[in-house]
Amino acid sequence: MPRRFLRRYLPDHATLQKNRFLARFAHWFAHPNLWHLNRHSVAGGVVAGAIGGMIPGPLQVITASLLAMRLRANLPVAVVSTFYTNPLTIGPLYWLAFRLGALVTGQHTQGVFKAMPSWSQLPWQEWGPAGWQWLQGLGTSLLIGLPLLTALLAVAGYLLVQLGWRLHILWALRQRRQRAGAKPPQ
Repeated sequence: MPRRFLRRYLPDHATLQKNRFLARFAHWFAHPNLWHLNRHSVAGGVVAGAIGGMIPGPLQVITASLLAMRLRANLPVAVVSTFYTNPLTIGPLYWLAFRLGALVTGQHTQGVFKAMPSWSQLPWQEWGPAGWQWLQGLGTSLLIGLPLLTALLAVAGYLLVQLGWRLHILWALRQRRQRAGAKPPQ
């Protein structure tokens, strides 16, 4: 991954300190690895974002941030990585987790996958109980399939970042060698 591209779109530590709400927590974000752009830090950020992204409700970014701080991974990448789940993708991802859990547990259910609660129509105090009732209604298949799918997505994200970064480096080296070989003799 080119660092210039990532630096253009991701906030830095100084931007965080200027934020009125987050300035009081700035000391938590002081570790340099939270802001470094190298393949290990970015891959760890993708892992934190993949794990945080599968949590229902509004806790995705907070979870990904806490995981990034714990893993000493790139914090902005972790936050941005949570956005693979959105109102269009969360339903199919939970359906896939349900089917994966059914496959692993051997429960070949013919039941209907229950619809998620409408978060916008519920007061925020009822999000937790409504989400818990929804999860309980889906049973063991989802409760086993969800962590399994999350782990698969996190491992796939980590490996893809590592591979993509490595391929970019090899491509850049090849381009550099070609430019060095194409210079006219002096």
